[in-house]
Amino acid sequence: MGGAKMSNSNCTGHRGGHGAIPFAVHVVRGRWFSLFASFLIMAGAGATYLFGTYSKEIKSSLGYDQTTLNLLGFFKDFGANVGVLSGLIDEVVPTWLVLLIGAGMNFAGYFMIWLAVTGRIAKPKVWMMCIYICVGANSQNFANTGALVTSVKNFPESRGIMIGLLKGFTGLSGAILTQVYLAVYGNDSKSLILLIAWLPAALSVVFVYTIREMKVVRQPNQLSIFYYFLFVSIALALFLMVMTILQKAVAFSQAAYAGSATVACALLFFPLLIAIKQEWLIWKQRNRPDISSPTVSIEIPLEIEPKQTSAAQSSSKKIDENQTALWYQNIFKKPKRGDDYTILQALSSTDMLVLFLATFCGLGSSLTAVDNLGQIGESLGYPTKTIKSFVSLLSIWNFFGRIFSGFVSETLLVKYKFPRTLMMTFALLLACTGYLLIAFPFNGSVYIASIIIGFSFGAQLPLIFTIISELFGLKHYATLFNCGQLASPLGSYILNVKVTGPLYDREALKDLARRGMTRSSVKDLTCIGTQCYRLPFIVLASITLFGALASLILVARTREFYRSDIYKKFRDAAEADDDPDMTLPTSKTATSK
Repeated sequence: MGGAKMSNSNCTGHRGGHGAIPFAVHVVRGRWFSLFASFLIMAGAGATYLFGTYSKEIKSSLGYDQTTLNLLGFFKDFGANVGVLSGLIDEVVPTWLVLLIGAGMNFAGYFMIWLAVTGRIAKPKVWMMCIYICVGANSQNFANTGALVTSVKNFPESRGIMIGLLKGFTGLSGAILTQVYLAVYGNDSKSLILLIAWLPAALSVVFVYTIREMKVVRQPNQLSIFYYFLFVSIALALFLMVMTILQKAVAFSQAAYAGSATVACALLFFPLLIAIKQEWLIWKQRNRPDISSPTVSIEIPLEIEPKQTSAAQSSSKKIDENQTALWYQNIFKKPKRGDDYTILQALSSTDMLVLFLATFCGLGSSLTAVDNLGQIGESLGYPTKTIKSFVSLLSIWNFFGRIFSGFVSETLLVKYKFPRTLMMTFALLLACTGYLLIAFPFNGSVYIASIIIGFSFGAQLPLIFTIISELFGLKHYATLFNCGQLASPLGSYILNVKVTGPLYDREALKDLARRGMTRSSVKDLTCIGTQCYRLPFIVLASITLFGALASLILVARTREFYRSDIYKKFRDAAEADDDPDMTLPTSKTATSK
C-alpha cells in the first residue's frame, strides 16, 4: 500500500506542477541523475591505482625498503578488495549510510598517510601505516557497493554495459585525479595524497541522497542512452591520454595545468546534460494533457522506491522466509544458474571456486604489476615525469579495458551467445604478454606494457562482477560481488610481498655488493637494471597462464547456461508489472474516473 501511495502522489505532483522547481526536484530524484551521480562517485573511487605515483614519496620520506613498501601495497590491495563488510552492511542499512561510511573511512585513512609523509606527526610504525592505507583503500568498496550495485539492480538487463561504464570511470580516476592535483597543487606527489583524502569523500557526501534502488523499468531507447555515455567517456579518456603525452613532452605552466583540468572536469560533467535531457522527456510524457490511446504503458520510473505487485510480494516473502529458516540446510541444494543463490550456496559452489582461482591468478598478478610500475620505471632509468605518464597510461587503458569488456561482452552475448567466461580467458592471456614485455624489456617496451596490463586488468573486473551477477542472481549481489574479489588481495600478498619484493631486494643487494656497499650504508634499497624485475615477471606470466587454463573449466561448465536467454525473467517481470497502477491514463479516462 505504501508503494502504491508513493506512486499516486508522484503522478499527481508531476502532472500538477510545470515550474522550474518541480522539474529540478524531478531531475534530482530521477534514475538518470542517480546514474550520473554514480559516475562521479566511481570516478573518485580509483585512488588505489595512484599508489605507483606516490609510493616513492612514502618510501623516501619514511625510509622503507622495497619489501616494506610492497607490504603497504598488499594492505592497500587487501583493503581495496575485501569488501565483504560493505556488502553485509548494505544488506541491512540504506545506501546513503553506506556511502557516508565510505567517505569517512576514505578521509581518515589517506589524511593520516599525508600527515605521516609530510612529517606533521611522528613517524608511524609500519603496522600503523598498513592500517591507514587499508582503511583508506577499503572505502572504495563502500562506493562500489553504494553506486555500482544499486545501478546494476536498477538496470539488470544491461548489467554488463552498466558495470563496464561505472568501472570504466573508476579506471579513469587515476588520470582525472592527476590532472586535478597538477592544477591545484603543482608537481607535488605528497599533495596528491591530500587530494585523494578529501575529494572522493566530498563527492560521496554531495550525492549521498541521490543514489538509491528504484523499480526496474524498461525504456525503448535505453541502449542508445548508454552509448551516449560511452562516447562521452571515450572522449574524456582520449583527452586525458593526449594531455598525458603532451605533459611528458612539453613543460606545462600552472595555468596550462589548470586549463587541462578544467576541460577534463567539463567532460566529466557532460553526462549531466544527457541525464537532464532524458528526465525532461520523461517530464513531458508525464505532464502531457492528452494521450491518444486509452492507456499507455509506462517505460519510465514513476516512483523513487521499488514496488512489487501483491502476488510478487507474497511470493518474495515466502521465499525469504524459507531461505531464512533453512539457510544452513540448503547449502548443497543449489538452485539453477541465474536464480538467486544464498550467500553460502554461492560461496560453496564449484563455479565460484573456479572463478576464485582464476581471480587469484589474474587480478593478483595485475595488482602486483600496477603496484610496482613506479619502481619498474625507476629501475630502467626513466625520469620521474615519464614514470607518472606510465601510471596515467595504465589508468586510461584500464578504462578502455573496462568499457570494452562491458559493451563488447554484452553485444557478443546477446547476439551470438558468446560466453563472458571465455572473454575472461582471453583477458588473462593478453595480460601474460604485458608481463613478458617487462621481464624482457627493450626501448619503449614499458609504454606498451603499461597499455596491455592496464587494458587486461580493466577487462577482468567487469567480467568477474557480471559473471557473478549472472550465475548467482542479484538478491545478495552486494555481498557476493565483494566476496568475488577476495582472491585478489590473497594473490597480491603472495605474488607481491612474498615473491616480487624479496626477488627485487635480492637484486638490489647484489648491486650494493658489486659497488662495495652494505644495506646500512643507504637509506632506501634501490635496484637499477633490466635484471631487477625479470624473474618476478616471468613468475607472474606463468601464474596468469595457469589462471587462463583454469578459467576454461568455467567456460565448459557454463556453456549451456550462456546459450539460453539469461535475461528473459527480467523482461517477463517488467511486463508483469505493466498493471493499472503503472499506466498513464488519457484525459478521457481520468475524467471518467
